[in-house]
Amino acid sequence: MDQELRQLAGLIDAAERIVLFTGAGISTESGIPDFRSPGGIWTKQTPIDFADFMGSDEARRETWRRRFAMQTVLRQAAPNRGHRAVAELIRGGRAAAVITQNIDGLHQDSGIPDDKVIELHGNTTYAHCLDCGTRYEIEALRVDFESDRIVPHCACGGWVKMATISFGQSMPIEAMRRAEDETLRADLFIAIGSSLVVYPAAGFPELAKRNRSALVIVNLQPTGLDDVADLVLKRPIGDALGAVVGVD
Repeated sequence: MDQELRQLAGLIDAAERIVLFTGAGISTESGIPDFRSPGGIWTKQTPIDFADFMGSDEARRETWRRRFAMQTVLRQAAPNRGHRAVAELIRGGRAAAVITQNIDGLHQDSGIPDDKVIELHGNTTYAHCLDCGTRYEIEALRVDFESDRIVPHCACGGWVKMATISFGQSMPIEAMRRAEDETLRADLFIAIGSSLVVYPAAGFPELAKRNRSALVIVNLQPTGLDDVADLVLKRPIGDALGAVVGVD
């Protein structure tokens, strides 16, 4: 390992409680498109606001059309070396939790238990009723949508939506509470594959640093916290974390 990787390994070995924070960059290595980066999904189509989803049948139909158009990519995506390295840190007891901005479920697919993954922006691998909370599986909804173009709705009369947090929708209270608690308990906070520009999620690395945690950033592009981080690695996530943790 080179000097930067040895430094990261040293920080991991010395830490008593590590918290990992992941963004889109870790999943782009699995073939999942980024949303915000140049050329990303949101540069090609405007995000649909939650108020529009609730108030317009046309917006609901377009939301589901976009989701089903991504189904093949999401179904084929598998955890990469970076995900496996994160999972190994959790499995070995060196990291306490993963706080993620991602909605793809790849951390769970890599073997991390649900209770160790804190999803700030929800999960797109399933849907739920906004009124009663009933869970729905994406493939079943897709069959009905493509056959009759009817927007998914629940037997209770509520609208069914992907279990993600849309623009204009309130952040999940329990996930935010857990993320804050884990951040305040960390003595090493590793931000992985995040531009650190999406708030309130990006506030957690800042909070960790203010609380005297060491802060490591692993991201190909510069972030707004590079100047205050204890270590910045601008290199592919899978290569960096895989080498340090010892996973292929």
